[in-house]
Amino acid sequence: MNIHENSRYREVHARSLADPEGFWGEAAREIDWIKPADKVFDASLGLYGRWFAGAQVNTCYNALDRHVERGRGDQLALIHDSPLTGTVTKLTYAQLLQEVTTLAAVMQDFGVVKGDRVILYMPMVPEAMVAMLACARIGAVHSVVFGGFASKELATRIDDAKPKLILSASCGIEPGRIVKYKPLLDDAIALSSAPPQACIILARPQQACDLTPGRDHDWASLREAALAAGKTADCVAVEATDPLYILYTSGTTGKPKGVVRDNGGHLVALKWTMENLYGVKPGEVWWCASDIGWVVGHSYIIYGPLIHGATSIMYEGKPVGTPDAGAFWRVIADYGAVALFTAPTAFRAIRKEDPDGTFFGKYDLSKLRTLFLAGERADPPTVEWAEQMLHVPVIDHWWQTETGWCIAGNPVGLGLLPVKHGSPTVPMPGYDIKVVDEGSHPVPVGTMGSIVIKLPLPPGNLPTLWQQDERCRESYFIDYPGYYKTSDAGYMDEDGYVFVMGRTDDIINVAGHRLSTGGMEEILASHPDVAECAVLGINDSIKGEVPCGFLVLKAGVTRDAATIEKEVVKLVRDKLGPVAAFKLAITVGRLPKTRSGKILRGTIKKIADGEEWAMPATIEDPKALDEISDALKSHG
Repeated sequence: MNIHENSRYREVHARSLADPEGFWGEAAREIDWIKPADKVFDASLGLYGRWFAGAQVNTCYNALDRHVERGRGDQLALIHDSPLTGTVTKLTYAQLLQEVTTLAAVMQDFGVVKGDRVILYMPMVPEAMVAMLACARIGAVHSVVFGGFASKELATRIDDAKPKLILSASCGIEPGRIVKYKPLLDDAIALSSAPPQACIILARPQQACDLTPGRDHDWASLREAALAAGKTADCVAVEATDPLYILYTSGTTGKPKGVVRDNGGHLVALKWTMENLYGVKPGEVWWCASDIGWVVGHSYIIYGPLIHGATSIMYEGKPVGTPDAGAFWRVIADYGAVALFTAPTAFRAIRKEDPDGTFFGKYDLSKLRTLFLAGERADPPTVEWAEQMLHVPVIDHWWQTETGWCIAGNPVGLGLLPVKHGSPTVPMPGYDIKVVDEGSHPVPVGTMGSIVIKLPLPPGNLPTLWQQDERCRESYFIDYPGYYKTSDAGYMDEDGYVFVMGRTDDIINVAGHRLSTGGMEEILASHPDVAECAVLGINDSIKGEVPCGFLVLKAGVTRDAATIEKEVVKLVRDKLGPVAAFKLAITVGRLPKTRSGKILRGTIKKIADGEEWAMPATIEDPKALDEISDALKSHG
């Protein structure tokens, strides 16, 4: 492997594979344990073994209490910047600890104890961070549901997690509109078969809401009463292998897949990454411009920076339009952020609005050392543009909801490696990545195949799905025995660099949000006039991919096709929420298929994206592809 001579990467990665217990046991010294592990790794537990078996710990203590106890209580923990409301809120570690202990005591008053689930349906506000940490403090298992999801999606998560308590807000705020959360929450609870005992609602000044008597409680009133009574909650010891949170993967149909994150491995992995991968020191300002509803927000708005003792920026706004394409540079300059972590979508949007980079020169970006991109494939033109504008390393890295942290990246803290556009660089410690064929045999260098990770997975990765061990086994561990299936396809080059080229299943990536085309097809097929449909992701200059639905109407339908197309777009929006970004439905006479009846999605996608395509040998009727092409042209 041709690795930069000044980097310690090769020796660090090799040691992590040769002696994983030694490597992660050493990393675990950065964490304050209530009781150390009996075994760093116990291969006899769980689906593939468990990390830090027998240890006891508290995640909130490691994120807050220990910094305050060691004299750093006056350091800023959180900077909340909301151009949408024109407010900035700053909390020190001591102030954040006060808020967390108060809310944790309130939750205990509602009977929440270790192991109970609490759903958070919250906008990007400081109270969301407080709520997550309060759950961690008392050993409750939080499940954050992104505010863009519709009632039905929220209801399926309520039914799966069976929360004792739901914490929500009156609204979320988007540019030019208010998203009323309370009616969505009320509808979800009405749909649910496992409603919570109580809801705590944060009333935001931008939108009032009615509280349901006996069930709903005003957040501010509960907080004030608890503060007046001096109520606090101590940290509760949990097993390192106990769940910290459940995070449901986006766009799932039927019973949702709740990725479980444990306490111990999560603490160790995130602490290691903050300095070694991201190059951030305790006390420095770090900005992850994601949403708390996604895994990136969990790991690097909330837990990672606080465990490390850094200052975390939480931003309620957009990369453009709040107020302009200089929004990100204003935030970096105002607070002296040393690193920014965001999705390539954000940079495509900024580039579209400000291609010449006129806003860069208006702000002091001298403290910014690195830009990190993740959430979808970072296309080389966007990376090159960012490099030219920022004059700092632009680091793509690749990971998943299931892994909780980076699978392949460029470890700044170990010495930067040469950047290869189109690659998230190299496997991180603990990740033994292979590219294999369908028989689990390694493929040659430079050859496309399925990307898999040799077991055991490193700390911080999912131990299972919430109360679905067998489904977890089937989803991730059966197809390639001895490996974790990433469901991504790609290749590795002669230097060991990983190139992730796309998904191997029906998940599309819309602005970093993984959404199931199969789930959208179910919704389209439910329309009374639709006989058959196919949804696929087509390239989009801003979001990376957007879903496009092809409809075949039932025989005898005489209604206007354009009206039906509008109805199915609304149907997807109502059932999945605006996060699906579903805006294009096209009526066709038939779908191109193989002789065995399989829809030729890959070929349709190439036509839609304007790429070269070859006539599939198994096609039933070649003229069907011409009809698809004509339909796309007629829709612009």
